[in-house]
Amino acid sequence: MNLNKINKFRRALMFKLTNNIGKSQNLSHLDLTKKPQIKRVLICRPNHRLGNLLLITPLVQDVVEMFPDCKIDLFIKGNLGPIVFENYTNVDLIIKLPKKPFKHILQYINVWFLVKKHRYDLVINAVPGSSSGRLATKFARSKYKIFGDTNQNSELEKPSNLHIAKEPVFAFRNFLELVGYGKITRSIPVINIKLKPEELKAARQLLEAIVGNDNKTISIFTFATGKKCYSENWWNDFYNSLKKTYPNYNIVEVLPIENVSQIGFKAPTFYSKDVREIAAFIANTEIFIGADSGIMHLASSSLSPTVGLFSVTKEGKYSPYGNGSIALNTNECTTDVCIEAISKILFKVNTVSNA
Repeated sequence: MNLNKINKFRRALMFKLTNNIGKSQNLSHLDLTKKPQIKRVLICRPNHRLGNLLLITPLVQDVVEMFPDCKIDLFIKGNLGPIVFENYTNVDLIIKLPKKPFKHILQYINVWFLVKKHRYDLVINAVPGSSSGRLATKFARSKYKIFGDTNQNSELEKPSNLHIAKEPVFAFRNFLELVGYGKITRSIPVINIKLKPEELKAARQLLEAIVGNDNKTISIFTFATGKKCYSENWWNDFYNSLKKTYPNYNIVEVLPIENVSQIGFKAPTFYSKDVREIAAFIANTEIFIGADSGIMHLASSSLSPTVGLFSVTKEGKYSPYGNGSIALNTNECTTDVCIEAISKILFKVNTVSNA
């Protein structure tokens, strides 16, 4: 049995063992006539992937919007958390599981004890299907806990096919309504890495050095993992269509850490291992185009209009949203349809910038 099959079996087993954790919890034993005072919150998303960490930024923003003076601890995995949440001043403690727990077993065990160390006013499991997230939420000390299940503590139904970044926000708002804070109708925050002006300025200089002109720039990312990665033939055809349709735009390829290109490095390239620098670079371009990946979510978090290309994963659940961003299912639309959608976004961007 290879490693992928072992991991798949392990995840399935853990999900089966933890799926019912928290489902029996209800609020009937609590005094709902008094709104709880939320000053310290734990958000559980024990995952190391860049995209998955970025996808909880809307929840963090929503908690801060509701409780501006609260402190938020994050229970995650790996070392990207401090980078992603660098400019989130309400984020206090980042509790990090090692990326490879079996190689750092003592550290792994100690981190779980850290979860138990503090008492929280509210604990939120950001993804209901996360076995470790459910365990951490159960393990943490708090009167109020949100495990994220559709009908937990409520007769309200979540919208079907809810975006993975919006789902925990919905659960959080649902909880607030149940405990007396009223219905919250404001827009759900977008994914946001919160770039500083100096980061944007430095990236602008990098872009200018690469293109050497004042033309506007389209950024593309031709890589993705596994079946999400489009073929070289697909990308070459798409790239040629972009060049033909937008002759007055620069087209710059953002390279992955693997330093590979599905168009054979035909376009000017930008390479960096600095997550925030990559985001700032993309923020200085008019539009980003790339397949569903961590870099696609990073582009979305830069607040640049993002076009996500989907052929395997569910675009309704993982699509970029806000700032004019869209998802395109390439199984259902041709290159010409994609180009037309991109043109509409660029028209809106140019209309706003010229207003």
